[in-house]
Amino acid sequence: MTRRTIILLIAVVCLMLPRVARANDAEGAKFDPKETIFEHLGDGYGWEVPFNHNKRIPLPVIVWGKDGLHCFSSSRVTDGQTYTDGNATFRIAGPESKYKGKLVEIVDGQESRPWDISITKNVCALLITIILVMISVLSVARWHKRMGHKAPRKFVGAIEFLITFIYDGVIKPTLGDRSRKFAPYLLTVFFFILYMNLLGLIVIFPGGANLTGNIAVTLVLSIFTFLLTNIIGTKHYWKEILWPDVPLWLKFPIPIMPIIEIFGVFTKPAALTVRLFANMMGGHMIVIVLTLLIFVFGAMGVAVASGTAVVSVLFSVFMLLIDVLVSFIQAYVFTMLSTLFISFGQERGHEEHGKVHAAVPATAVADTSTDQNK
Repeated sequence: MTRRTIILLIAVVCLMLPRVARANDAEGAKFDPKETIFEHLGDGYGWEVPFNHNKRIPLPVIVWGKDGLHCFSSSRVTDGQTYTDGNATFRIAGPESKYKGKLVEIVDGQESRPWDISITKNVCALLITIILVMISVLSVARWHKRMGHKAPRKFVGAIEFLITFIYDGVIKPTLGDRSRKFAPYLLTVFFFILYMNLLGLIVIFPGGANLTGNIAVTLVLSIFTFLLTNIIGTKHYWKEILWPDVPLWLKFPIPIMPIIEIFGVFTKPAALTVRLFANMMGGHMIVIVLTLLIFVFGAMGVAVASGTAVVSVLFSVFMLLIDVLVSFIQAYVFTMLSTLFISFGQERGHEEHGKVHAAVPATAVADTSTDQNK
C-alpha cells in the first residue's frame, strides 16, 4: 500500500467524522461496540453493503418448515420483518431470543427452528472460494497443456510458484515416495485456506466473510485431515497406538500408554482447529476494534474524534498488512501440520523400511553416500 493511498484513507475518514458525530447526536442512540464487532464477525442472511450496513445484498433462504420446503429472498425478513409463505410464518429472531440472529418459524405463537439450508454469507463465501481455487489451479494446468514446460508469468506464475514451494518444501520431504498420493489434498487445503483468509480481509463483496474465524469451518478441515490420517493409516501406525513399543508395565494390566496414544489421535485435529480459528479470529477482531475507535470517539464530538482518527487508521492499515502475512503463514502451518500428521499414519516400521531400501539400486545408495561425504 503506497503513501498516497494511506493519506487518501486518512482524508476520507476525517471527512466522515463530522457526519458520524451528527448522526450520533441526531439518533441519540448509544453506540454498542460489542454488538457491532460480533455482527461483523458472525454469519448472516445477507451481505453487508460498505458504509451502509442497514442495507444488505439479499441471499436465498431455503428452509424445511412444518409444512414442507420454503424458498424466498432474505430481503423479506430483514429489519425485523415477518414473512408469510402459505401457512408458514418466518422471521429472524431478535436479540432477546435464544435463537438470536437465526431464522425461526412462528408456530402457535412460539419460535421454532426449521431445518435451515440457506445460502448465508459464509456459505456463499465458501462457494466463491471454491470457484477461485478451481480457476487458479486449472489456469496452471491449462498453461502447461498449451505451452509445455515453458515457465508461466504473472498470476499463473505466482500460483505455480506456490504449488512448487509447498510440494517441494513441505510435502515431498515429509512424505517421500507417497507425496504424490496426498499432494492433491494438501495443496487444495493450502489454497482453500489461503483464499478464505485473503477474502476475509476485503471489506466489500465478495470479501468480508470471516470463514477461518468460524470454528465450524476449521473443524471440518481438521476432520478431513483426521480421517485421511487414520483411515489410510498403516498397520504399524495402529500398532504403535494400541500396543506401543514401551515397557510392558506401561501397557498391562493398566493401559497407560495406549490411552495416552488414543487421546493424542484426537488432540491433533483439535490443535489444527483451534490454531487456525484463534489466529484468524484474533486478527479480524483487532482490525475491527481499531476501526471502531473512530466511531467511539466520534460520539464525543468532532474535536476529540479528529485527534484519534489518524492513529486508528494507521494502526488499522498496519494490522491489515500484518494479516496478509498471517494469512499465508496460517495456510502454510495448517498444511505443514496436516502433512506431518498424515506422515505419522504412513509409518512403515523397520521391516517395511528394510524392504524399501532393498529395492533401491546400489548405485543410488552409493551416490547418496558420496553426496553425504561431500
